[in-house]
Amino acid sequence: MDLRQLETVVAVAEEGGFTAAARRLHTVQSTVSTVVRALERDLGAELFERTTHRVALTPAGKAFLPAARAALEAASQARATVDRARWQVTGEVRIGVMPGAWPEPHRALSALRRDHPGVRVLVRTAPPNQLREAVVTSTVDIVVAVAGCAPSEGLVSRPVWKEEMVLVTAAGDGAADRPVSAAEAASTAVVDFAPGWAIREATDRTFQSARVRRTVVHEVTDAPAAAELVRHDLGGCVLPVSIAAQFPDLTGRRFARGGPAWNITATHAGDPRPAVAAVLRHLT
Repeated sequence: MDLRQLETVVAVAEEGGFTAAARRLHTVQSTVSTVVRALERDLGAELFERTTHRVALTPAGKAFLPAARAALEAASQARATVDRARWQVTGEVRIGVMPGAWPEPHRALSALRRDHPGVRVLVRTAPPNQLREAVVTSTVDIVVAVAGCAPSEGLVSRPVWKEEMVLVTAAGDGAADRPVSAAEAASTAVVDFAPGWAIREATDRTFQSARVRRTVVHEVTDAPAAAELVRHDLGGCVLPVSIAAQFPDLTGRRFARGGPAWNITATHAGDPRPAVAAVLRHLT
């Protein structure tokens, strides 16, 4: 007894005849009859009553049909299990993250766990200089950081997120609709993140490019703390638009030109192994 015989019996029973079963199985009627006869000889019982007008299951056939269907379903499940195992992505992926560069990791990691439960992700937060060394020495597989913070030679960087950044100030300063220059922002943006944080990196680059010097008076490690200082009129802070939107009571001012960009990339080796490639797809 083999799966082909079981499939043929089920087809004859469900289609109500040998000719219809042959069409379903993409074969000829004589082949269907031969397969059924061989199975009946093996079982020592007839499965179908054959007349000139119809084909009907015998009592033995009625008893045999559910078992045949169950066997075919079990075989299908076994095949699917093997296919899943063959194509399942597994392994450990180490991600080095610049502080503040990945504000909502749960979105990508939850989707990754759903699609690839066999992939284990280790996330390590470290300042830019340590991440540069880590990616070069392959102690991490992916670096998530402000664009340009990781070395580029022999590596590939993919965009993760890009958006405009704005100067956030206390509400009611009367200048919400007027773009701010780099020089004006430098004198206002005295609230910022600690050196090595992603927002601080992006902001410092902007002022350096504009050749404008500023002094940071208040250093924080999270956006709510920055917003609280701004709210009490202790200075302004440069934030990505999406983060600034979390504080609707504050005023966000766009830069006139050449403002900072929240440009986050994922940097990795040029030919990532399957587990790393799976993580990259969910990141980017």
